[in-house]
Amino acid sequence: MSSTHAALRAVHREWTAFRRPGRLIVMVAATLAVVVLGLLYASGNHASCEGPCLADPVGPDGALVNDQFSVLHQELGENGSITVRMTSMTGTITYPPPHHDQIVPGLVPWAKAGIIIKDGVRRGSSYAALMVTGGHGVRMQYDYRHDIAGSGGDGGAVSARDPRWLRLTRSGDTVTGHESADGRRWTEVGTARLPGLPETVRVGLFATSPGDLTLRRVGLGGATEQVRWTQAAGVFDHVGLQGTAAGARWRSDTVGEANRTDWEKQVQPAGSVEKNGTVTVTGSGDIGPAGAEDGARPVERTLGGLAPALLIVLVVAVRLATTAYRREATGGTPVTRAELASKAVVVAAVTFVTGLLAVGIVIPVGAAILKDNGIPVLGVSAATGVRIVAGTAAALALAAVLALALGAVLRRARAAIPVAVLAVAVPYVVTSFPLLPDGVAQWVLRVTPAAGFATQQSLVAYPQVVAHYAPSIGYFPLPWWAGLAVLGAYAALLLGLALRRLPAPRGTWSPDPR
Repeated sequence: MSSTHAALRAVHREWTAFRRPGRLIVMVAATLAVVVLGLLYASGNHASCEGPCLADPVGPDGALVNDQFSVLHQELGENGSITVRMTSMTGTITYPPPHHDQIVPGLVPWAKAGIIIKDGVRRGSSYAALMVTGGHGVRMQYDYRHDIAGSGGDGGAVSARDPRWLRLTRSGDTVTGHESADGRRWTEVGTARLPGLPETVRVGLFATSPGDLTLRRVGLGGATEQVRWTQAAGVFDHVGLQGTAAGARWRSDTVGEANRTDWEKQVQPAGSVEKNGTVTVTGSGDIGPAGAEDGARPVERTLGGLAPALLIVLVVAVRLATTAYRREATGGTPVTRAELASKAVVVAAVTFVTGLLAVGIVIPVGAAILKDNGIPVLGVSAATGVRIVAGTAAALALAAVLALALGAVLRRARAAIPVAVLAVAVPYVVTSFPLLPDGVAQWVLRVTPAAGFATQQSLVAYPQVVAHYAPSIGYFPLPWWAGLAVLGAYAALLLGLALRRLPAPRGTWSPDPR
């Protein structure tokens, strides 16, 4: 008999022994835990608005975006440009810490004011913008996800003595941004290609300002987010246009919601004001990719039932190993390497199928329920969706192999189950909440087997977006493949240790009925 045929027969015998009703029922319970808890979460979330809820904007690639700003604009043809001098950028931040009792002047780092070329004023339409920011210098951004750095320094420090000249030039689908300190010597910041840009677009001056994000300490050093409304204003002069229609008129608009806060109603409304050859544009909001901090849900948020399912898998895997050692201790057939290896194959395969079925159901169904309830869901590509489903199932399977190996090394369920739970489940659960300091939580998810569950992350960290990039929000410190490699290394190391302690097979063995 060949070694391959013998190995297959050993796996088949172990599968026959595994599929006792009790174990299969428990694995079905793990599947139901993921599906039921995930669908309950989705069903329990509903959007509520004062009046009809506005549709969430999507960008040219179909992904959710933020698109809220004030703009003074007019038509621009297929070839043309806008040139301005920016002489001031100021802002307002409402009720910042520590006392939260006053409105103060100031700019958040990603406050933006500058010039923009956009496919109309519809939210989510294609655009390219060149801007001065509150703290990141001059930037060129386009189609929500793309950001190109220009000159650095204190982005908000512009004045009549130290102005910043900005220029956007359109040639068909291509928009190029230049900046200058004196209006004579120009430096290219970047070039954007906007496929499908129509013959006539809008060109103008804009301003916007995202919320001021600070963190409030909770738990054992964890943090929750606090966001306050802010506003930015840019002052421009020397506005020059080429490629616009003769007699074209400027038009002032606010894209997205505006003038709803008491500050805007009573003190400084959003919009534009022209006076003595200068233009002041005031706005709030953001232009960029949407994220979890904007109220949208990532698809993996429906995996709340993964923790109880993980506990079930760990217990089943440990007991699968320790039962064999109890048989050996009572005078039964000794455990061999072939038997333990076969158990690892079977428990990994069964757990993988369990995870694949559970996650494959709850992700699409849960996302559909959230959308029907008016909750925006961050979209993922087909490849990312497959990676989340198959990767999470693989992480569960590797966790099961790790637990099996722990059971084989420690040989007692009372010892192996707590160790497996503390090594895998506890790190995964405690980092899912704002309990530990962000730095500690990140290291926990780097060095423990729980790193493998980075496979479920769909969130993307954008440097130009203000957000709390922490495990408690769903951001893992390692990419999915690296996290899975950490978990796989633990499982392989422990299984190898367990196999080395066992005798090589002599003849054949058959497991006791159980």
